[in-house]
Amino acid sequence: MTDKDLYLIDASIYVFRAWFSLPETMGAEDGTPVNAVYGYLRFFTEFLEKTTPEYVSVAFDESLTTSFRNELFPEYKANRELPPPELERQFEACRSFTQALGIHTCSHRLFEADDLIATLAHRMRDRGFRNIVVTGDKDLTQVLSGADLWWNYARDETLDVDGVEKRFGVRSDQISDYLALVGDSVDNIPGIPGIGPKTAVRLLRLYPDLESVYANLSAVPQLAIRGARRIAENLAKHRQQVFLARRLATVSLDAPMQVEADTLRVRTPDDDALSDLVRWMTRGGGFVTRMKSVLPAP
Repeated sequence: MTDKDLYLIDASIYVFRAWFSLPETMGAEDGTPVNAVYGYLRFFTEFLEKTTPEYVSVAFDESLTTSFRNELFPEYKANRELPPPELERQFEACRSFTQALGIHTCSHRLFEADDLIATLAHRMRDRGFRNIVVTGDKDLTQVLSGADLWWNYARDETLDVDGVEKRFGVRSDQISDYLALVGDSVDNIPGIPGIGPKTAVRLLRLYPDLESVYANLSAVPQLAIRGARRIAENLAKHRQQVFLARRLATVSLDAPMQVEADTLRVRTPDDDALSDLVRWMTRGGGFVTRMKSVLPAP
């Protein structure tokens, strides 16, 4: 039984969504584009109004090229364009606004936002928290356990552990096995040729994980699956690749973070820092005032 909710927000999704959907002509006093900041603040304002949270952490990605996964597989996320300098500045501003509002933020050069969210969820669940992961990234459904929720804020869609299985056909603890089999084009993670979502689900319903699939590899050709013999051959041929893919797709539960529950509590906004940010982003003042008004009283 839990009596505390911890909201874990995947910031990058909301920053990138604003960057692509709002015009770059929206500029700060010094001419720097602020469209991504504007959109992020709009999202964050609405989020605070809906939830009036007591415990929150917002996770940011520091780099697309320095994750420990790049050391394992240099092609990881190599299909993505690096954010331009003007967007990097906006990421910094979004984090500065979040911190000035008294909200905990986190990032790490070697661990992605997903890893930080998963690590916090794992640690705080043992301390009586229900985790609510705010993101649109299906990969983070693997974080869910017990009463946890995955919340796609933009679509107002929530999934619990049962909902994950209904939606994807596999349990939340099988998501990384599933992604290893089918691949993940967004992160440039290769899958097994000939194995799509339906086949992956069939295999993982019969066998609980990749280890069990390979322990029963000799039985795969006899399964009532179209092309079963070819699937078995591809599994055997790409064994090393699929276990690497699972390592890439699995969120870390031990990112180096020194965080206590009280650290995640929403605190009193820093008025001076907010004033400085508002002066820089002339169009942001209304949003800042609104956000301060919906924060819980200290």
